[in-house]
Amino acid sequence: MAAFMNQALDTDLAAALLHELSDTWREINANHFRGRMRPPVLALSDVGSRLGQWNSATRTLSLDRALVFEKPWSVVREVLKHEVAHQFVDEILKIRDQAAHGPAFEDVCRRFAIDARATGLPAVPAGSDGGSPVLRRITRLLALAESPNVHEAEAAMKTAHRLMLKHNIDAKVTAASEGYAFVHLGVPRRRVEAAEHILAGILTRHFFVEAIWVPSYLAREARSGRVLELCGSLPNLEVASYVHAFLLETAERLWREHKRSHRIDSDKERRRFQAGVMSGFDEKLKAGTKEDQREGLIWVGDPGLEDFLHQRYPRRTGGSGIGVRLTAAYEHGREAGRNIVLHKPVKEASSRGRLLGPVQ
Repeated sequence: MAAFMNQALDTDLAAALLHELSDTWREINANHFRGRMRPPVLALSDVGSRLGQWNSATRTLSLDRALVFEKPWSVVREVLKHEVAHQFVDEILKIRDQAAHGPAFEDVCRRFAIDARATGLPAVPAGSDGGSPVLRRITRLLALAESPNVHEAEAAMKTAHRLMLKHNIDAKVTAASEGYAFVHLGVPRRRVEAAEHILAGILTRHFFVEAIWVPSYLAREARSGRVLELCGSLPNLEVASYVHAFLLETAERLWREHKRSHRIDSDKERRRFQAGVMSGFDEKLKAGTKEDQREGLIWVGDPGLEDFLHQRYPRRTGGSGIGVRLTAAYEHGREAGRNIVLHKPVKEASSRGRLLGPVQ
């Protein structure tokens, strides 16, 4: 009986997964290929020697079962995009006299920022070893920001951010030539809290990455939601990922301290307080940006990064506004956010595989 129930559960999970893959295929076909293809037969494969495969004769697009159940959805999606690119070359371009990964396929992958190697993640840009002199200097400055002396800590944080600004202004051409990557932060959630939306804006405005909320899926739980995707150069992704974790942890700690000091028993106002924390820290960084602009340090964006994001999501739409009631809890959080000092060293990576940290 237990074996039968497990088999039934596996069958239900597989059916839900194929439904999610079908939705993802339709989204990729619409956004990247203007809906020009007919839906294929989607299947799960137990061969294990391939992550995915497009079979022209049977019009079957199959993905490895272990891949879809054990790897993050970001990896599954990239492999699916790779196979959809094969389908496009075969059925729309009708190019069948080249090798599977020939010039036509590579051109399609290049146009849409698809990993032509089908490893599930974009290729690591050449020369990005996680040990750049600028990243090491930023690491040391953020370590200094742990100083108990408030003025020294503030100065170290501002210097670290100014160094990032100078480096990115000087390195835009280099970044475009070396390429960009992406990372997913967190697990799929149906509801994204206001604090997380504000935090995504902080990373985009102040840490030289692009942020977008994208669909994701947990195959073993048959649960869908959204996760935050950051796109940028590898050093900037390293710093932005650290800042994301730091601010979420700090907002949680500040809420606990606020509850104790005000003798609050419930978490009813937690979301508003933490939204205030993020808003207050954003205001602090904006004030620093105005100081930089007065000194002639002006960031006008990275066209190469914008092109990369457009390739990944050609038809993305803007999000809706964030509504937060300006309660006393929000204002307390905002005041606390203005006093945050970004500190603790960013862990330096010893290998390329660790540079982006855990990818979800």
